[in-house]
Amino acid sequence: MRAAAPAIGLLLVLATSAFAQEPEVDCQKAETQMDLNICADREYQAADADLNKTYGKAIAAMRETDKELGDIDAAYVGAVEALKKAQRAWIGYRDGQCELAGFEARGGSMEPMLVSGCLAELTRKRTAELKELLEAQGN
Repeated sequence: MRAAAPAIGLLLVLATSAFAQEPEVDCQKAETQMDLNICADREYQAADADLNKTYGKAIAAMRETDKELGDIDAAYVGAVEALKKAQRAWIGYRDGQCELAGFEARGGSMEPMLVSGCLAELTRKRTAELKELLEAQGN
């Protein structure tokens, strides 16, 4: 029995990694609901990566703003905290709004696509807002 334990463990690891791999899907030709769900999630993941990159730049710009304003008067500092507060509030809004969007197909195979599509759309909009903030700061 002891000799079988490592073999069973190896089989479990291999089976888990096989299930964890996303199937190859050509999103330009997606037809099945599973493929559409996968593609919608990919779209959201790409939008989220862009948002995270832009948010990092916005935080850096707000740190610079706080530094410049702090040199004038310490009471003017707070841009970083304001951005963090706004981002936390936006995340709550996004998550709630997209959960609501899923109710159009609640419990159905289309629900993940609707939620991911909403997440992608709102995330792209938020990224655009942060890019506007950066442009206003001269970045």
